[in-house]
Amino acid sequence: MKTRPFTITIEVVPPAGPDANTLLSALRKTAELPMDGFSVATNPVAKPRMNAMALCALIQQTTRRPAILHCTIRDQNRLSLQAMLWGAKALGIDTVLVATGDFVSLGDRTTTSDVRDVDVFELIAMARETGLNTGVVLDTRPESNGLNREIERLKRKHDSGAQFAVTQPIYDAAGANEISTATRDIDIPIVLGILPLRTPRHAEFLHQKVAGIAVPDSVRNNMHRAEDPVAAGAANAREMLALARVKFAGACIMPPFDHYEVLTDIL
Repeated sequence: MKTRPFTITIEVVPPAGPDANTLLSALRKTAELPMDGFSVATNPVAKPRMNAMALCALIQQTTRRPAILHCTIRDQNRLSLQAMLWGAKALGIDTVLVATGDFVSLGDRTTTSDVRDVDVFELIAMARETGLNTGVVLDTRPESNGLNREIERLKRKHDSGAQFAVTQPIYDAAGANEISTATRDIDIPIVLGILPLRTPRHAEFLHQKVAGIAVPDSVRNNMHRAEDPVAAGAANAREMLALARVKFAGACIMPPFDHYEVLTDIL
């Protein structure tokens, strides 16, 4: 029997620059919807974005909703990571999401390097020792049938101190059921990732080009047939949210390309 409240968070990609006013205006409206907080990515796809900790502080000041800080081992060494965790705690950021971080693309490696001074398990322990609620990512690696391997990795993350896990986006009941079954013996809340589709091209790109995401044939075909693909994508997201309420501890909705207005149809 579930004893924890179901929580809904909204993932936020920081702006590529110092001006967050347009984004904060959109998030202020989003905070009026039935949701519980925001989850702020750190340099997604290994491209520079506004500092996620600074944006978390701005979001909390503007919306009066909590913001989860994504922390990766990719960008900073041990000293800087510890300083960031202490700084987050001082700013009233109570929760972090620890991840390895997207790999730097081959074309950028002449000017950008990975740090990886600690591994993800060490960073989980550092976050817990700092007194932060600590989540992790569950990426089932559908492109390589990696579910069993990643479940073992999740167990190690749990043993290191992880308190919840957020999945990569899932698009059908079969995928949700597979994860629910695979994680049922791990005493950790699982939050279902939901990334609304925008167009048939968007669905195909995610399926073919983005590691960790599989968009089933039936969903992609439905996007191609739909007279209004945006509405079809929102309908799929609503279906996944309904499934999450039954089988998971929460949902993290990831509005694509800053289209926060789609959340009204979903929530």
